[in-house]
Amino acid sequence: MDTTQLLKGVLDLAVLAVLRDEDGYGYDIMRRLRAAGLDEIGDASVYGTLRRLFQAGFLNTYVVPSESGPHRKYYALNAAGRDQLRRSGKTWRSFATTMDTLLDDRGVAA
Repeated sequence: MDTTQLLKGVLDLAVLAVLRDEDGYGYDIMRRLRAAGLDEIGDASVYGTLRRLFQAGFLNTYVVPSESGPHRKYYALNAAGRDQLRRSGKTWRSFATTMDTLLDDRGVAA
């Protein structure tokens, strides 16, 4: 199965989840997503998702000076983002449970 299409549908949720406990800048967020097992994520997808989530009002930003290069723009989950994470997480869990049931009922799940 081509996971890139699945990933497109849940990238917003994945980014919100990564920012739940700790703020991060673009490359750091991408690194954390990859470390969590989402290896196929492209740079442009993550940065586009961050812009979209910020414009939707789910993230705040702030700039931190860097001694080893350009300043870094950090993204932080705000109250609206935490609410969106909660709602989207419920939707995802419901969908995943339905898919697990379908696969189990047909003897497909591992």
